[in-house]
Amino acid sequence: MQTVQLFITCLVDTFFPQVGEAMVDVLRGAGVDVDFPPDQTCCGQPTFNAGLRAEARQMAEHTIRAFDSAKGDVVLPSGSCAHMIRHNYEELFADDARWLARAKSLAARTYEFSEYLVDVLGLTDFNSHWDGPLTYHPTCHLHRGLGIDRQPKILLANIHGAQIIELPEAEDCCGFGGIFSIEHPELSAEMLKRKIGNLEATQSPTLVVCDAGCLMHIQGGLKRNKMKQKVVHIAEILSHR
Repeated sequence: MQTVQLFITCLVDTFFPQVGEAMVDVLRGAGVDVDFPPDQTCCGQPTFNAGLRAEARQMAEHTIRAFDSAKGDVVLPSGSCAHMIRHNYEELFADDARWLARAKSLAARTYEFSEYLVDVLGLTDFNSHWDGPLTYHPTCHLHRGLGIDRQPKILLANIHGAQIIELPEAEDCCGFGGIFSIEHPELSAEMLKRKIGNLEATQSPTLVVCDAGCLMHIQGGLKRNKMKQKVVHIAEILSHR
């Protein structure tokens, strides 16, 4: 049986454990064995984005060590964390040949969840069912950073019973952007307002994303405005029967 290593990410571990459980359900349903290296922590992306390169490097080294001895591909529920490992680690270790080689080795077997299902397993239909409309927000790191766009759309197109509605201005950022929302709260709030307005325009009660950061940010805005729409991770849709 094929084995993958689940890198759960900070936000999923802390705020959205149901996303991790849904990932395990989908992967095991596809005949994949799922392991969880217990020493994993943060990949270092928030620290990296804040410009704290030395601290980010320490976290990256820990992540590499945590997965070095674990066999199989590494699968994440987050395009942003996958982007950190596949692209930013190379920058962190550019001046250290030994660590750079280890970083590239981890990057070569690291996949975002929808990417892994479609491009590695070759699966697009998981006999998932969802009654009613769905609309999809392509998150920034996933779409622009990793070039992953068709994979989540293919998976959603095969959800039985669902009606997929195109989100207006879908590729616009929701305003989270990690520390961007902290450093520029006014701009972030306006971007979120526009994203929620476009969600309202679809009349879909459910927005699907592939990143927990966007999930948290948009869902928070909906709750503050006492709106009924909800945001879910694509793993939760795929695990729904």
